[in-house]
Amino acid sequence: MKSLRTTTIGSLALFLGLFVWACQSNTSNSTETKVSAATGAGQSAVSDNESAKDVVKVAVASPDHKTLVTAVQTANLVDVLSNAGPFTVFAPTDAAFNALPKGTVEDLLKEKNREKLTDILQYHVAVAGYPTEALTDGRILSMVNGGSATISNKDGVIMINDAKVVGTVKASNGIVHVIDKVILPK
Repeated sequence: MKSLRTTTIGSLALFLGLFVWACQSNTSNSTETKVSAATGAGQSAVSDNESAKDVVKVAVASPDHKTLVTAVQTANLVDVLSNAGPFTVFAPTDAAFNALPKGTVEDLLKEKNREKLTDILQYHVAVAGYPTEALTDGRILSMVNGGSATISNKDGVIMINDAKVVGTVKASNGIVHVIDKVILPK
C-alpha cells in the first residue's frame, strides 16, 4: 500500500512539474500581443500596437489633431480618455483651433488656465457611444463638463452646436467625430 501511495505522489509531482514547465515555456505557436506599462503609470502608458486604437491613440495618429493632443495632455486627460469608455469625442482639427482668436490656444495651454482648458475639452466629450446614425436632428447630448450640446442633422449634414462633423473614426473605447470648429461651453 505504501509503494502505491509513493508512486501516486511521485506521478503527481512529475505531472505538476511538467505542467509548470509547459506554462513557463517561452516557445509558443500563437501570436502574442506585447503589452507593457510603466510602473505607476495610468492606462495611457500601456503599449499595445496590435489592438484597436482608443480615442486618444486615434487623435495621436492623426496629423490634423496635434493641437488637440497637446491640449488633452496639458489638461491631464490622457489616462481618463484611455479607459474603457464608451466615449464620444468631438475632435476639433488643428485648423479649428487656429480659427480661434490669436493667442487663445497659447493662453489656454498655460498652467494657470488648466481648469478652463479642462472645461472646454470636457465639453467635447460625451460618456456614451454615439455613432453617426445616433446623431439625429434635435438630439441633446449631455457632455462630461455638465453642459449640453445640440445636434442638428439636415440633409445629411451633421452639426454639434455650430461645428460641422466632417468625419468619423471608430475607436476601441468609443467614437471620434472630427469637427471643423472648437465648441465652447455656454
